[in-house]
Amino acid sequence: MTDELASANVNRSYQLAASSIAIFTFLLLFLYPRFVSGDIGAWPFQATLIVMGVATFSFAFASFFYYGASLSDRIDVAPRTEFSRRGDRFWLSGCVLLFLVPSLTLFAVGLLAVATTWFALWLVYLLFVIRNFSRVETGRKSSVP
Repeated sequence: MTDELASANVNRSYQLAASSIAIFTFLLLFLYPRFVSGDIGAWPFQATLIVMGVATFSFAFASFFYYGASLSDRIDVAPRTEFSRRGDRFWLSGCVLLFLVPSLTLFAVGLLAVATTWFALWLVYLLFVIRNFSRVETGRKSSVP
């Protein structure tokens, strides 16, 4: 991974972490009063907040590892590649979880048909990622034809 790409990945991951925090805050501001009054499902709402937290910290960890990959003047190639791989994995985890949040939120507010559709789309995305991530992961050769 080049220094420019690693630096760009750090910035992207930080931006996604910041966006996740904004979404988390939005969820709390608008849905927490409905949670307290019992208007929305307690378990889906709490699951949504947990997923948001894990996604946010996945992006934060990805930023750390991408930053390590950008230190070409201090770290050898092999550790930089491993930092990039770890950054890729944390970034992917954050994205996968971030895309799960809308369906959890929809389940929490009781829009079951829409939530089920979003969840089905998330499952399609998850299968797509499982099938294709090895092809784009840093430092890996494709083993899937």
